[in-house]
Amino acid sequence: MPAAAEAALAGGPAGPRALRPYLDTVLAALADGAARRRGPLPAGGPRAVAGRVREAVRPVLPDTGVGAQAALAGLVRVLAEGAADPADPHCAAHLHAPPLAVAAAADLAAGALNPSLDSWDQAPAAAEVEAEVAAAVAAEVHPGAARADALVTTGGTEANQLALLLARELLGPGVQVVAGANAHHSVHRAAWLLGMRAPHVVPTPRGVLDPAAVRDVLGRLRGPAPGEPGPALVVATAGTTDAGAVDPLPQLADAAGAYGARLHVDAAYGGLLLLAPGRAHLVAGLDRAHTVALDLHKLGWQPIAAGFLAVRDGADLAPLAYSADYLSADDDTAAGLPALLHRSLRTTRRADVFKVAVTLRALGRAGVAELVEATFAAAARLAEFVAEDPELELYAPPALTTVLFRPAGAGDAAVAALRRRLLADGHAVLGRASAGGRRWLKATLLNPHVQASDLRNLLKLVTEAHRAAPAAAGPADHPDHPARENGTAADAR
Repeated sequence: MPAAAEAALAGGPAGPRALRPYLDTVLAALADGAARRRGPLPAGGPRAVAGRVREAVRPVLPDTGVGAQAALAGLVRVLAEGAADPADPHCAAHLHAPPLAVAAAADLAAGALNPSLDSWDQAPAAAEVEAEVAAAVAAEVHPGAARADALVTTGGTEANQLALLLARELLGPGVQVVAGANAHHSVHRAAWLLGMRAPHVVPTPRGVLDPAAVRDVLGRLRGPAPGEPGPALVVATAGTTDAGAVDPLPQLADAAGAYGARLHVDAAYGGLLLLAPGRAHLVAGLDRAHTVALDLHKLGWQPIAAGFLAVRDGADLAPLAYSADYLSADDDTAAGLPALLHRSLRTTRRADVFKVAVTLRALGRAGVAELVEATFAAAARLAEFVAEDPELELYAPPALTTVLFRPAGAGDAAVAALRRRLLADGHAVLGRASAGGRRWLKATLLNPHVQASDLRNLLKLVTEAHRAAPAAAGPADHPDHPARENGTAADAR
């Protein structure tokens, strides 16, 4: 038996007392790691990070353990030192939000108590919290729909997969998916996983779905009877990954309705705008969708994972009904014990909804709206700074909180190499996107506390790195060198 401290449990009456000294160790190691990192990303690229991790973690399974305090201190420090920190104002590559402290604290409680949401007797209170939050989310997405419901998911990918699954089960195996070229890759992967036909891809030359083009595709689908349209699912997007674009949802709802098609909206990025009165108009029409994907670990500031699938009619969830005698026996359900297995395709499920419940109750609608507005203001300010700088080129004003830009006159290979150079130096974490036939740097603003000075400094890093590249680069660092394109030069730094 390990020493008492190493074998102490996180739950039970003694759990809080056992956790307390570990919390101090973790917090100190987080601070130490961040100080060693000194920026949004560790410098040196993958090789440098891998070397530090190997030194800290090996042997992974020693014959005799090093002790809880030493293991925590060493591994938390190396994790923090080697992290891409989304709370750093220069870490803005992806839809990867800096979590709120209150949400992370709530997640600790869920981890300590470890409820499993596959049966009520494993998660009595957590199951009720999930039911309340799911109902509230459903009511926000589909106000006035008496039977609206929502499922908790791991994020947009799982929610999109569930939406396609429900369409297949409700409309039959011949259902055809119609999606824009701007749709998230998970839509295509879901169709493949579910054995459905590959989606009909509608070109999106202006970045959003054209309702007329969708109508044209729907009109050409052939159903089982002559003259009838084939069963279809139209997938729209409210916040694309590359540029944050929002498809014209009301018009797409009209198009789907005219042909008897279901409508799913992937609002993993933009869905939370429903809670911000000044921005909700950007996602008008969500309520007309049969299913909607939401993701609060994006523009919701939650630790991963925090997703939902909202449905306008809870009866559409009937295909997920399933029972296992050891989890949801019929006589237990008849006696009043809630059945949970039909609330997900997963069996064991963490209480991810708990941190969402704490956050929404702590901030309220007004608090969430303030964070949304602050983030939108930061994106608008960054776009303004880019537009004012003759050394930079702005793709377009941001639709949500994503800003695409590039050094003026730079080629695509130079843009890609510049991004890798910033990553290797640990100076900035910017994404990459293709739009208008060209490659762009992508800043996804999700930090509501970012300052104008942070944004100016970010652009200064970009312009200075671009200026320095031709003179300072060796052959392998040159933007057009093949090694730059596959990442090996950045890894060697």
